[in-house]
Amino acid sequence: MTINKYHWLMRKKTLYFGNPAYLSLSKSQLVVRMPEVEQAEHLAESIRQESVRTIPIEDIGVVVLDHRQITLTQGLMAALLNNQTAVITCDDRRMPAELLLPLEGDTMPSARFSSLIDASVPLKKQLWQQTVVAKIENQAYVLEKQLNEPAARMHYLADTVKSGDTTNCEAQAAAYYRQHLFPDIPGFTRGREGPPPNQLLNYGYAILRAVVARALVASGLLPVAGIHHHNRYNAYCLADDIMEPYRPFVDALVIETIRRFGLTAELTTALKREMLAVPVLDVYMQGKRSPLMVAVAQTTASLAKCYRAEYRKICYPTWG
Repeated sequence: MTINKYHWLMRKKTLYFGNPAYLSLSKSQLVVRMPEVEQAEHLAESIRQESVRTIPIEDIGVVVLDHRQITLTQGLMAALLNNQTAVITCDDRRMPAELLLPLEGDTMPSARFSSLIDASVPLKKQLWQQTVVAKIENQAYVLEKQLNEPAARMHYLADTVKSGDTTNCEAQAAAYYRQHLFPDIPGFTRGREGPPPNQLLNYGYAILRAVVARALVASGLLPVAGIHHHNRYNAYCLADDIMEPYRPFVDALVIETIRRFGLTAELTTALKREMLAVPVLDVYMQGKRSPLMVAVAQTTASLAKCYRAEYRKICYPTWG
């Protein structure tokens, strides 16, 4: 992947549709029509015509569909997938439920799939060790900001992670992290059906997972073939592995969102809008500030090179 392609990724947008809409394709543009506006006879004709919007397909990175009365044409779907756009559909609770991705990336997919499947166990253990260390260090930074004191326990665990994380440092760090992440929420427990702010974490992680899965496919990798996670019913095991060091950035966004909006069980449109900022969060890659979506593309590109024995280390984000 070239520098020019990273600059191209920086323009990518995340689009959210939470009302009835008809989405189609015209001249490489996503055309958005709002039936409720177009059929509102009490509105002036000029206003109804102005409700039609267009967005260049090449500028779209993620699309979130959050209403039962949204219609997409086959031509638009094909164009989005050809553009390697991640398309997320939501369930009856209006939570992300499904992810649509293209079947292959843009360069030599079969060769890359083969190198991934043939990867040795020692290599996968080394890659998982690097992943866990990066995750714990990023978690430590979040805790230090939250508690305004050094996270010595977290740094110790990061320093003692072994190949394959045989001593389960990730789980130890996760338990300590969750216990201290929200000091103003006594007894906080993490779970998909858990109390607030779990709904914000779920939403933010779903967007992050889509960004990572999209980048893996673009790098010619199979999202299903994990380096650590293995589940016959999970089509995104590798995405779940690679997103781990990025989770703390979502956690920090949730903390800031709670400070601004307060703690609430309702997942409002305003709160969803905050979580949709995940792809453009600022992270640092090798000392340089970068939008998260661009950083993820660098991470997956480096992973592909590790599988081809061109790199020995995955490039993961830091806080600075």
